[in-house]
Amino acid sequence: MDLAIIERGVALIGAIVVGVFALIALKDDWHAKGLDNNTTKLLLGLMAFGCIMVFFAAIGVIGPKG
Repeated sequence: MDLAIIERGVALIGAIVVGVFALIALKDDWHAKGLDNNTTKLLLGLMAFGCIMVFFAAIGVIGPKG
């Protein structure tokens, strides 16, 4: 089996798992107040956005084809 297919599969599974847990943590911290909590919410949102980007790259929607 081609190594690129294995890497895309691992990236896809990792993006789904990390993205789900980031969104769950973001939902739980949504009503928290304070600078530390707002920073945490920002970083969790960026992590979820990154997981969406990795998901699209793993299925071949964005990035180099091949």
